[in-house]
Amino acid sequence: MRPSLLLLSGSLLMSGVAVIAASMPEKIYGVNLGSWLVLESWMLPQEWLDMGGESCDDCSTCIATEFAFAQAYPDTVDGIFAKHWDTWFTQDDVDTLKSLNINTVRIPLGYWIVEALVDRKTEFYPRGGIVALIRGLQQLQAAGIVAILDHHALPGVQDADQMFTGNCTTNVQFYTPYNYGRALTWAGVMTALSHLHPAFASVFAIEAVNEPIMDAANTPEYGTYQKEFVIVVRAVEAALGVDVSGIRAQKTFRNASQAMFDMSSQNSTLFDSQVIDALINTAIILAQLASDSETQFDIGKSCEGHEPLVTNFMDVNWQHDDAPNPADAAMGPQAYDNHLYYSSGVADPTPEAYMQSICNLNRVQADAALGDSPLWFGEWGLPTQFNATDEFLQQWADAQKLAYSEGAGWIFWNFKIEDSVLANNISREWSYIEGVNLGYLTKDPSQVHNASVCDGFINS
Repeated sequence: MRPSLLLLSGSLLMSGVAVIAASMPEKIYGVNLGSWLVLESWMLPQEWLDMGGESCDDCSTCIATEFAFAQAYPDTVDGIFAKHWDTWFTQDDVDTLKSLNINTVRIPLGYWIVEALVDRKTEFYPRGGIVALIRGLQQLQAAGIVAILDHHALPGVQDADQMFTGNCTTNVQFYTPYNYGRALTWAGVMTALSHLHPAFASVFAIEAVNEPIMDAANTPEYGTYQKEFVIVVRAVEAALGVDVSGIRAQKTFRNASQAMFDMSSQNSTLFDSQVIDALINTAIILAQLASDSETQFDIGKSCEGHEPLVTNFMDVNWQHDDAPNPADAAMGPQAYDNHLYYSSGVADPTPEAYMQSICNLNRVQADAALGDSPLWFGEWGLPTQFNATDEFLQQWADAQKLAYSEGAGWIFWNFKIEDSVLANNISREWSYIEGVNLGYLTKDPSQVHNASVCDGFINS
């Protein structure tokens, strides 16, 4: 069976249309599009109940996630979620973000957006998300806003009892060869679409894994996966005609099957069986997407002249216990992500401790010393462990923006939060749009209210 699959993969991966991937901004001022294509019900509690979901203290015990919802409502889930996708992130939201000079969005995605990767016998998720993604990317591109495709919810689940994984469970199975393989195929498909599909021209980066388990002892072979992720991205790009350093590909392809065999043999020190399988599976899925009326695109032209995408990982300091350094996987442009929520206990729960901590933050420098640069802060917000005043939240926003701007920039979580009684006014600290409206965040993201906000808190 392998030779025929190689024939198909070669013919697909060696062709494409002239769609140029977006460029990374000189400084990122961004927001996350959370709860759009990976729904976290805490952010829209009333809508979730209206959809048919449930609320519980332990998200594994009720219908609190996409997995549980699709399992409970197999006949109606697709239509219900299609309505959610159309109403949670709209043209009005795009227009608002443009008016606020946001230049970047990070789009959390589940592996199930590539529907061929889902085992429908044991895994339950809504279908049709990729059509919504195409619509949103087209709107963002028209507004001049670039995008990071964030693999937010991984096959097998990458962390226990977390809504953001799409399935609250203690049965964490991402760190296995089977699910690493599915994630590599996801990366291959998203890379190819980013170069081939016109809607994806706003994409400049693909993030491999959102928030893996922090203890590296519990993420076996994760370092190997990081290297394979980069190789898959670059191999797909090289096959499409993108000039990729470190991977050789023929410039003229007489025979698609031979071209794939040539690529594998010429890069035998880079390509292991996981990479080869991911390339084959990518090719098969691309054929399906290219021929589907809702996702179709022209795969018949070379992508020669395109710039490579930025591969993106959580930084090495995200993990401990002899963590693998993603800098060791770099091949071409690569960037690093860190998330910082003080409501999780970073500092003592007082305004003074928060300011002392953020004004002396050295994560950009610490990461750079290990090769993890450029670094952006892909998630942060204004929530605190105490009752914060309006005055403090304005200072808190300024101090964080100043700290994170020392790196490649920042991406606020989230672009919006539901405004409802059940949401209990959490939008005050979690919604970027609401934060601007309340005056905590400046309308120009490159500016702060008080550039001297850290005076008196910086250590000598």
